[in-house]
Amino acid sequence: METIVFTGIQAAGKSTFFKACFVDTHIRINLDMLRTRHREKLLIDACLQARQPYVVENTNLTREERARYIPSAKRAGFRVIGYAFRVELDEALVRNALRNTRRRVPEKAVRAAFRRWQPPSWEEGFDALFNVWSSGGEFQVQAIPREAERS
Repeated sequence: METIVFTGIQAAGKSTFFKACFVDTHIRINLDMLRTRHREKLLIDACLQARQPYVVENTNLTREERARYIPSAKRAGFRVIGYAFRVELDEALVRNALRNTRRRVPEKAVRAAFRRWQPPSWEEGFDALFNVWSSGGEFQVQAIPREAERS
């Protein structure tokens, strides 16, 4: 049983990574689709009760935003895994500009998200943490060792 929490700015590759790695095994929790925190909570609660693995595929930019998911998952006996999507601002802006109009995010919002983003830390309660980079449709995933935070 896993709760996976993605974190990263818009156009960092989160949705593409979900489709490549988790679409067949985990429920996708995404505010763009669900529209409200109430619906999000209902779906997460259903996953926890059913013991169904799920991915929270939102920007989850700050420690406070991610904190809404970790305690309840831990109480339910889920392993909590964080994926930090690393992308340069210029690259994210180019990717965003290439999106269809419906999915495109205002440039100002992408820039603001880049400034607000706090990389996830072990102190938040994760059982595993990974960095993710993408280039040319390929993903590179690297585990973040616990010692990395202390140095």
